[in-house]
Amino acid sequence: MSSRLAKSPLILAVLLWFGVIAPVSAQWDTKPINGRDYVAVDGMKTFYGFESLSRSGNEVVLENKKIKLKMRVGGQECLMNGVKFVFSYKVEEMGGKAWISRIDLAKLVDPVLRPSYIDNAGNFKTVIIDAGHGGKDPGATNALGTEAVYNLMIAEKLKGMLAKRGYKVIMTRETNRYLTLQERVDVANRVRDNAIFISIHHNSGGSAARGIETFTLSPIGVAHYGRGLNQSDFQERTGNSHDSANVALATAVHGCMTRRLGKNTFDRGIKRARFSVLTGVRHPSILVECGFMTHGYEARLIHTEAYRNAVSTGIAEAIERYRAAVTKKPVTKP
Repeated sequence: MSSRLAKSPLILAVLLWFGVIAPVSAQWDTKPINGRDYVAVDGMKTFYGFESLSRSGNEVVLENKKIKLKMRVGGQECLMNGVKFVFSYKVEEMGGKAWISRIDLAKLVDPVLRPSYIDNAGNFKTVIIDAGHGGKDPGATNALGTEAVYNLMIAEKLKGMLAKRGYKVIMTRETNRYLTLQERVDVANRVRDNAIFISIHHNSGGSAARGIETFTLSPIGVAHYGRGLNQSDFQERTGNSHDSANVALATAVHGCMTRRLGKNTFDRGIKRARFSVLTGVRHPSILVECGFMTHGYEARLIHTEAYRNAVSTGIAEAIERYRAAVTKKPVTKP
């Protein structure tokens, strides 16, 4: 792999959260659509300080000097400075306006645009790294290696990078050993300091499936990605106390990983799921899928140290940016 991997330019910087114009009061236009609460997209222009709201066909674009947000009526994908998010519900059309579900606005868009408004998020110096699978559970496999081993390789690289930055790092496993999902949660929850939790994985799927994706815990009333709602989706889980911090952390990590990997990956987006290691952890938590073991080209990339170094570097950079973005600035008295 060439040295261009870590230097590839990418026209995205979702971390240009910093300096988003402070919102002003606005009269939100709300409406029930298909039994759910929706908010008119045009209200976002005033509230979040966007300078323009434009529409071409089904594509809706909100933009200011810091942020470009794109969504499509009838679709569930949103791009913020080029980073892909997957909404829980489709953007709808009614009365000549575009509408976004209230839960997507409150639980996804708002934490990304206003990270400094998230309570109790920035005061941490401990990072818990969970290398998925291990021991009798190899995870996804191919002719070159096993997911469990690649997960641990990235976790070890990331640990070293974070330690140099002054973080305390706790690993759920440091050898190729088996841990149950509950044991991983227990390791994380024994940490009484403020911390964040990152679970590292590699994906499997059809031979054409490729790219990176990042998961946060589904908010209450939002299904696990890829399936419909069921009754258990309305139960509050331990991790739901950090819904806003979860998506802000995912945004930082996904954006930095995508930028570092450049043309050597495909952006599958930030999604919501009910993975056990996300539901039970008491700290802001995400799960990252760093590439597909079952994709011929991507499998060869994953096997290279340069790729794994790019992933680890992206996550380390993201943690620094996330911490800065969610740290509340002291109010200066006149």
